[in-house]
Amino acid sequence: MQTLSQIEDHAMTLPDEQRAKLALHLLESLPSVLHEEDEGLAEAMRRDAELEADPSSGMTMEQFKKAVGR
Repeated sequence: MQTLSQIEDHAMTLPDEQRAKLALHLLESLPSVLHEEDEGLAEAMRRDAELEADPSSGMTMEQFKKAVGR
């Protein structure tokens, strides 16, 4: 059986779109008791839908790192 660290390392090698889908599936699998009061999950899902509708509206991880100065 793989460790969490091994799974995370493997997940980080996936393309951005596949990592986003995986993250969404994992978030949706959590009990509703963990939902944020500020509707953070709803916002993330809205943004995911926008990105799926228009992939050109997003940025790669490299573009993001550049934008935040990393």
